[in-house]
Amino acid sequence: MIRKLLRRVFNHRAAPLSAPTEPARIPVSQHGIQRGQVSAGAVKVCATLQDRGHQAYIVGGAIRDLLIGHLPKDYDVATSATPEEVRALFRRSRIIGRRFKIVHVLNGLETIEVSTFRAAQNAETDQHGRVLADNSYGSQAEDAIRRDFTVNALYYDPLTETIVDYHHGVADLQQKTLRVIGEPRARYREDPVRMLRAVRLAAKLGLIIDPAARAPIRDMAILLENVPTARLFDETLKLLMSGNAVRCISQLREEGLHHGLLPLLDIILDQPIAERFIWLALENTDSRVRADKSVSPGFLFAALLWPELSRTWKERQAAGEASHPALFDAMDEVLAAQAQRLAITRRVAGDIKELWGLQSRFDKRTGRAPYRLIEHPKFRASWDFLLLRAQAGGIPEDLPDWWHRFAHAGQSEREELLRAASANGVKAPARKRRRSRRKSAEPKTAVPELVPAP
Repeated sequence: MIRKLLRRVFNHRAAPLSAPTEPARIPVSQHGIQRGQVSAGAVKVCATLQDRGHQAYIVGGAIRDLLIGHLPKDYDVATSATPEEVRALFRRSRIIGRRFKIVHVLNGLETIEVSTFRAAQNAETDQHGRVLADNSYGSQAEDAIRRDFTVNALYYDPLTETIVDYHHGVADLQQKTLRVIGEPRARYREDPVRMLRAVRLAAKLGLIIDPAARAPIRDMAILLENVPTARLFDETLKLLMSGNAVRCISQLREEGLHHGLLPLLDIILDQPIAERFIWLALENTDSRVRADKSVSPGFLFAALLWPELSRTWKERQAAGEASHPALFDAMDEVLAAQAQRLAITRRVAGDIKELWGLQSRFDKRTGRAPYRLIEHPKFRASWDFLLLRAQAGGIPEDLPDWWHRFAHAGQSEREELLRAASANGVKAPARKRRRSRRKSAEPKTAVPELVPAP
């Protein structure tokens, strides 16, 4: 059965990409994007390249977003100039990339990503058809063929304010359709991440994935296992922090793509409290992104993996491990299991473990422990996490409320809160015994019987 599936996925041969017809050239009177609406840095890059005799256009997501009234987060430029020629024209620039070389041009605090028009064929691929290296340069028409979706194959000349549209991307945006350029199976084999990107863009832009593009996704989800874990992590982060994470995760499950990203998700979403916790975390993230507030990747992944951590932690305690060591062993186990699919960066993993570790300290509401906790740099983030747990029904709702009052109270009110917590049976944290070190050089046998040996 599995062999048949693999043959079906890997051996299907598609027709090669064909050259597009003459592109539509859409004037500003029809599309409405004026030069003043786009990044001044991107305009400057295009003007500099065109002055030296090269073609240069703002391309892709920025134009797509402007057409639907969204504010672009960044700008890309496509040009006929090679990376070395671009690098020579801009003092503050650097060439990056292995799979395909691009140039980052710095303009103030803004970074403009400049790529050379790609050739339609001749890319180096692996045994499954995934593109490994693609530094063959071509014309603008060939570059348009190599773009993933029609809505991303739009070229805007800021000097003439004209959109060059090779694949009817403007019409697809108007019709709310996300369409793959070329034969979908072949394009997904070239880059399996395109399947994830289709889900993210459809959710973000409110588009319907074209049936021809959607049909092969479930069968070809297995190709995600061939994608580097670091790249999967980057794409997953974009998906979860798009402002439409709830819709993205729902559609990932519908398309069967979540197995390649968050293999624990199916197990988690079968548990009522865990499911509520996950959706609350995603809704909270979406609302913060839409309000243009900061979002922490560590917080988000800590929330997604918390139900599994909680289960593993309880299992270890039931097996006889002490609570604190069991928690840290459970952290390592859960993150190691997830690392097989997503290369969570060391910094993000550190943030995750810190948030998880602080949760156990909220149970200690006597002595000096509460004072030390509210002074912790991550107290606010860990309290937000605690609040999510309470809203999901995993812990009593009065626990985050107590900590909120304690953090914002004066000294006398804090003492009263501590007395109330003690009266309600909250146990003081056990004090560790300090073993005294003898300065005497006497041998152990000379230690008096009434004094315990060190």
